[in-house]
Amino acid sequence: MTHPLDSLLSRYTPSTLSDYENALREIVQELALLGLWRSKFYEHAAFYGGTALRVFYALPRFSEDMDLSLIAPNAEFDLAPHLDAVRTELISFGFTFEVERKVKSNSTAIESAFIKEETKVNLLQVGAPDHLRDRLPKLQRLRIKLEIDTNPPPGAEFKVETLLVPIPFQVKLYTLPCLFAGKLHALLCRKWKHRVKGRDYYDLLWYLGRETPCHLAHLQSRMEQTGHWDPEKKLNLTALQELLTDRFESIDFEQAKSDVRPFIKDANALDLWSQEFFVSMIDRLKVL
Repeated sequence: MTHPLDSLLSRYTPSTLSDYENALREIVQELALLGLWRSKFYEHAAFYGGTALRVFYALPRFSEDMDLSLIAPNAEFDLAPHLDAVRTELISFGFTFEVERKVKSNSTAIESAFIKEETKVNLLQVGAPDHLRDRLPKLQRLRIKLEIDTNPPPGAEFKVETLLVPIPFQVKLYTLPCLFAGKLHALLCRKWKHRVKGRDYYDLLWYLGRETPCHLAHLQSRMEQTGHWDPEKKLNLTALQELLTDRFESIDFEQAKSDVRPFIKDANALDLWSQEFFVSMIDRLKVL
């Protein structure tokens, strides 16, 4: 008898423990998207971020968490029934993950939840052999964070994409130019103290390689909302290139490489990374 997970597992040829863990994470992410579709979540919200690129556009790096955004601001949005649908979906495929809403310690527009459970137990569902699973500490947990922006900045554009496995279903997500705007906002404005999120820089090169334009008005809206741009000024390509140049000159690219290396298969993709290399890429940037 065909196992319900077979259509999802057939896309992977894992051989290492890391391969199996990445496959497990990605399958759980896609089942979460399916659960959200069943609960009609995409009537109110859209999917964006690195995991959206991975699932729908074959970004060649794995992604940890899931970024979601309401289409219009709604401080009273109730996340609970949608999390119930995610939990039900995972159980129906034999997984034992908990799906818990995070209690906020301060007032923000971001609602958070975690999908989490013991990694070793759930690796059974994706066929990980015992000799690999036994390397894991018993209590090691796989965690996927879901973040939902309940006060999205204006100007975003959306499209609907279809996944065919494990059943055909559709997800509303940001268009590629708006996804690029969100990535540039993260790259320019993200505060990580002493850490550098190299995944932002990896994704930037992916967008540039595809010649994807940035939706400039949406980027400006995001930057205005977080206090990183003066609403009295208009963001243009020259100003954006200057901001990126300043950013690149402040980055420790060895740290950036260390951050992204566990999520990619070909580490040689990072060989050229340096301040000079990224500054030289700025002329490739396109906007609309």
